[in-house]
Amino acid sequence: MGERGNIFVLGHGYSGKTVTRRLLARGWQAAGSSRTPSDGAFRVAAPQDLAPGTPAAQALLQATHLLHSIPPGPDGDSVLAPVARLLDGKHRVQWIGYLSTTGVYGDRDGGWVDETTPTQPNNARGERRVTAERQWLALGARQGIATQVFRLAGIYGPGRSALDDVRESTARRVLKPGHDFSRIHVEDIAQTVLASIAQPRAGAIYNVCDDEPAPSADVTAYACKLLGVEPPPLIPFAQIEASLSPMAREFWSANRKVRNDKIKRELGVALQYPNYRVGLEAIFATMSVNRSMSEG
Repeated sequence: MGERGNIFVLGHGYSGKTVTRRLLARGWQAAGSSRTPSDGAFRVAAPQDLAPGTPAAQALLQATHLLHSIPPGPDGDSVLAPVARLLDGKHRVQWIGYLSTTGVYGDRDGGWVDETTPTQPNNARGERRVTAERQWLALGARQGIATQVFRLAGIYGPGRSALDDVRESTARRVLKPGHDFSRIHVEDIAQTVLASIAQPRAGAIYNVCDDEPAPSADVTAYACKLLGVEPPPLIPFAQIEASLSPMAREFWSANRKVRNDKIKRELGVALQYPNYRVGLEAIFATMSVNRSMSEG
């Protein structure tokens, strides 16, 4: 990736920590923020936590790269205005990455979408994401900072996969014929972000997903196969629809397949986990090793 830099991650959570772990291994400096700080992250729970002179603001102004993964709330993106004020003067930031969601495409009745597909969110959370994407791209353009948007599919990885759901007895298999989901392993999110850092493209938008959209029931069944347990019975979607939370209802209301050709073509990304089977097998192998070590 060439010259080492200094990255600040707004929302230093599951994906952000994976990115910083990879960069730290390459000799970068890294800092991040969280509403409930851990691992040395700065507390940013309100806009005033990024006011000039605060510890988080001082760390951000030392950064050469900024990664943003905080979802916008009902009142919009909580950190956009304070970050804009900080960058409206002297700063070192050369690259901004905004982690968005493929939810901005809304329901496509099972059809394929790519980055040229117009956004069509079917809920308020998706609409807020579209607005935030535009605002961050506009901020980057005003400040002359190469800014990229990464539209992430459903994220999974160690500690956050169908394998964990099965082991914790929270997995269920819902039958909704023709309904597929796109997903992405957290390590492939990280490698896509790092590839963009190495090859900035101001204003670029990238879908970040694997090669094989699939029904969630198939993923759960494969996790059960790896664990050597009987899969839970299939439940027709109509039986659970009325009991779904608003967020789960949104999840099931949109049916689309997401293309990832652009990250391969422009960034040279070769997915480490091109489908859920490869991803789950790798997680299972790690789980087995850890279990053997603890038993030994």
